[in-house]
Amino acid sequence: MRIYDWLKHLGLDADAHQYLGLPTAGVRDVASRPIAVARAERSLRERASSRDNVLISREASPLSRGQVEERLLREARHGVLDMDDALFHDSSPHRRLFGGAAKFERAAAASDVFVAGSQYIAEWAATHARRVELIPSCVEPRDYRVSTGTAGEEPERMIWVGSASTEAYLVPLIDDLLRLHERRGARLRLVSSAQHNPALEPLQNMMDRVPWQFSTAVGELAQADVALAPLQDTLFARGKCAYKLLQYGAAGVPAVGSPVGANELALQRLDGIAVGREDSWYEAVTEVLDGSDARRAARSARAREAVEEHYSFRAWAETWKACVMPDA
Repeated sequence: MRIYDWLKHLGLDADAHQYLGLPTAGVRDVASRPIAVARAERSLRERASSRDNVLISREASPLSRGQVEERLLREARHGVLDMDDALFHDSSPHRRLFGGAAKFERAAAASDVFVAGSQYIAEWAATHARRVELIPSCVEPRDYRVSTGTAGEEPERMIWVGSASTEAYLVPLIDDLLRLHERRGARLRLVSSAQHNPALEPLQNMMDRVPWQFSTAVGELAQADVALAPLQDTLFARGKCAYKLLQYGAAGVPAVGSPVGANELALQRLDGIAVGREDSWYEAVTEVLDGSDARRAARSARAREAVEEHYSFRAWAETWKACVMPDA
């Protein structure tokens, strides 16, 4: 999404290569499509001989130990590696089998420019890449309608926008969310995968699951009273780029989140509420819901302004073009 959004915003044409033509190239995807994988690997090696500008998002091949990415970037006229997750901290068996952190160190060293989505990733890259540029994940505020909340109607609506893989971050909030529902009738709108998650079963009576689409997320945010952005303080999470908070801010929804990685600065800029390890999500959400209309309006306006100033495509367009298209 990060790369394709930039191409769309700038109206650029690119010869795009998606490894299997799927949203992800996870272990199951790769294992169940051996013929498609063989074609993808062959195509990557053919592309490595081109002298085009090359932009790699995260990695080129899930089966590479860094050699494919290294060759693509070194042989390119201008090679850029963009990373928006701390994949070098991924300790899964698959990552360990295919090089672990060494894979990304090798790719970073081969790049002409390493574009980092967060300060944490930029600091890691500085020890491996020749040139590092920090460009946060960006959103287009004009794509979002400013939230009016439930306009005094009940029930009050909390919202979380994400994916099946990140729903785990909601599990530690279950008791506080149930308390919010029991004491004031608040409900949770979960804009994510349509698939049932047993770990969130305790929330079923207060949660409405909405299958994710961009237009759906925009519509749901426009009706939300408060948005949630929890994270666990792990090395991997510290590399995350606060994208949820940027979506919430673009829609003017007051946000409550974990001050982990890029979330910490985003919460400050967006006038959100940071919930530390010892803090109560119940109290933080209640503070937002019990705020006056004037306070809500101020939070909403500040969030939109901060997104425009710090996280919009307009704010970073010239920097991105200079990194990715130096000869344009």
